[in-house]
Amino acid sequence: MPAWKSGGNIVLSSVGYLKETMDKDIPTVLIDVRPADEAKRAHIPKAVSIPAKDILQAKNAFPNDKSAPIVLYANDTKTAAEVFKTVRGWGYPNTTVLEGGVDAWKKVGGLVVNAGMTSKIVYVPKLRPGEISIEEFKRVAETLPPDTLVLDVRDEDEAMQGMLKGALNIPAGDLREKLKEVPKDKEIIAHCVTGVRGEMAYHLLKEAGYKARFLNATIKIDKDGKYSITKE
Repeated sequence: MPAWKSGGNIVLSSVGYLKETMDKDIPTVLIDVRPADEAKRAHIPKAVSIPAKDILQAKNAFPNDKSAPIVLYANDTKTAAEVFKTVRGWGYPNTTVLEGGVDAWKKVGGLVVNAGMTSKIVYVPKLRPGEISIEEFKRVAETLPPDTLVLDVRDEDEAMQGMLKGALNIPAGDLREKLKEVPKDKEIIAHCVTGVRGEMAYHLLKEAGYKARFLNATIKIDKDGKYSITKE
């Protein structure tokens, strides 16, 4: 059975897919939409309890990262299907329903537990190789550690619209020939606008022997150096 498949107006995840994400510790939001007391008695490990009747009130508790993989389950497929439509409608394209629900999970020997149930969603995506978290990037931008340099690899006309305080601007296309301008005694944190050029710069720097990372997010900077960062 594939990891997921279309099931009418919903997308289904197989129990095999869910087991694989757990075995590989792949960050996934697993939501038990059964009544809270029933969920607490026997639920899939790491599941969050949000009963179907309460889903609308829980909208603001869902991850800011709309790309987060979300798996909904109940005792069967049908009950979670209505919740699926709601969550998908909020803009979470990677939402699926566990095919067969917790009953199918138990039939293949899946573990169920009666402790550790929470109603709070915590989603921490795994970073790509070389990626710096948004929180750490903000700390670097605001504290300017002496052993770290922010490298702005946007084009010059983009950088003229506003740069982070203390950053060095070398467009990604010029970086290879201007590597001597980049100090080797500092960790280099590259950023662009969306992360694409930043990641390219990261790989070039790593190949040249630098300690480097990059911001994989959308950053907007005004002329005063004030910025906002969002993760698409």
